[in-house]
Amino acid sequence: MPGTMRFFLNDLGMLSAVGNNPTAMLERLQAGDRTGLKLTDKYSTHPIYVGEVNADLPEIESQYSVYDCKNNRLLLAALTQIRDTVDSMITQYGVNRIAVVLGTSTSGVRNTELALASVAKYKVKPEAFHYKQQQLAGGADFLAHFLGLTGPAYAISTACSSSGKAFASARRLISLGLCDAVIVGGADTLCQFTVHGFDALASVSEGLCKPFAQHRDGINLSEGVALFVMSKEPGPVELKGIGASSDAYHFSAPDPDGGAVISAMKMALAEAEMLPEQIDYLNMHGTATPLNDAMESKAVAQVFGDKTAVSSSKGMTGHALGAAAAIELGICWGLLSSTDEQGILIPNINADLLDDRLPKLNYLQQGQSLGRKINHCQSNSFAFGGNNISIVVSRA
Repeated sequence: MPGTMRFFLNDLGMLSAVGNNPTAMLERLQAGDRTGLKLTDKYSTHPIYVGEVNADLPEIESQYSVYDCKNNRLLLAALTQIRDTVDSMITQYGVNRIAVVLGTSTSGVRNTELALASVAKYKVKPEAFHYKQQQLAGGADFLAHFLGLTGPAYAISTACSSSGKAFASARRLISLGLCDAVIVGGADTLCQFTVHGFDALASVSEGLCKPFAQHRDGINLSEGVALFVMSKEPGPVELKGIGASSDAYHFSAPDPDGGAVISAMKMALAEAEMLPEQIDYLNMHGTATPLNDAMESKAVAQVFGDKTAVSSSKGMTGHALGAAAAIELGICWGLLSSTDEQGILIPNINADLLDDRLPKLNYLQQGQSLGRKINHCQSNSFAFGGNNISIVVSRA
C-alpha cells in the first residue's frame, strides 16, 4: 500500500441481473438465486442465457443527449444511490478535487449497432446517435459533466479486469495528492458485438453456466454497474491491498500454470499485510470456461489451500465483463458492511457436480455461513492477455 495512507470505500451503488441495489443483490446471491439469467435471442443468432438489468433506468436530460445510452443510464442509476455521499464530498473538497475513474469494455456499442442497422435499412443514421455514446471514456465524461466535476475523469479498458484496474488508478490519484475522492467502478451493457465475439471463441455456454463444474462449457454474458466513492475519509469498508500482474501468455487463453495470477493474489495479501488464512471469503473469477476454471483453481489452491471459503458469483450474475470486477468487489463490500452476525456467504451455484479433476477447494454451498461477522474478503478478476487484478477489502 502506498506509504501509510489508508483508503476507504465510503458508499456503493449497484445494479445487475440479480438486483437493482446492493442490498437486494446480496439477499438474492446468498439465496443462490440465478433467475436473473434468462434465455433470449436478442443478441445472437440463437437463444442463449444472458443476464440483463431489469430496472426502470433514469432518463438522461436533453442537455446531455450526446451521452444517452444504456451504459450511461446504468451509471446514472448507480450514482442516484450514492448521490448524498458524492454531494457531501463535493461540498467538503470542491469540484476540482473529485475524480471519476471507470472500467468498461462495451460502453454504448449497442447504440452503434442500432445506428448501423438503421443505415443499412433506411440509409440514414438515427438523429439521436452520437459517437460519444460508444466512446470508452464516455461514461466518465458524462458523470463529470453531470456533476460539474473538473478533476481527472477517464476510463480503463482491459477487458474483464477493467473496473478492477480502475481501483488501482483511483487509489494512485489520491495517494499522489491529485484529488481527495474518486467515483470509481465500472459499467458494461449487453450488445451483439460482444456476444458474437465470445461465441466465435466457443466460450458461450449452451445453457446456464457452471463454474468449476464437471460439465462447464462457457460463460453467460451479462451487464451491470457498480459505483463506489473512494476517499481517505473513514468508511464502512477499507481497501487494504491490490495486486496486479500480466503474463501475456496468449490473446484469449490463460497461462495454465497461473504464475501471474498467483503473483497478483500474493501481492494483494502482502500490501494488506495479511496471511491467506486471514481471508474469510474469496470471490473467484470463475467464468465457467474449461481453461479459466482449471487455471484459477490450481492457483488458488497454491495460495490458499483448501480451507478458505471460495465461490464464483457468476453462476448467478453472469459475466459482466468490464464491470465484473467492480460488481464482485461490490458483493464483498456488501458482506463486509452487513450487520449479519452469522456471516452468510455467497454459494458457488452451478447445478452440477464439481470437477474432481480440479484441485480441492472449499466451495461454498447455499446457506453456508462463517458463524461470525465477515471481516476480510478478496476478489479476483482476470482478462484477455493475462491481465490480472486481485483486491483485498476489510471491514473498517
